[in-house]
Amino acid sequence: MTLLIILAVVFGGVALMVIFGEKYGKPLEPQTQQKYSKILMVVVFLALFLALIKAML
Repeated sequence: MTLLIILAVVFGGVALMVIFGEKYGKPLEPQTQQKYSKILMVVVFLALFLALIKAML
């Protein structure tokens, strides 16, 4: 029962993010989107690398 409550809360939170994101969010400029893409790739690589190191220790 607890799992169903947690799933319902997560689903409700995601639904609210989508609704408010569509209503108040503005489209990104191509340059801004490209900059965020580069930064995100570095962050994901670092997260994977750190997880690998943590798993080895």
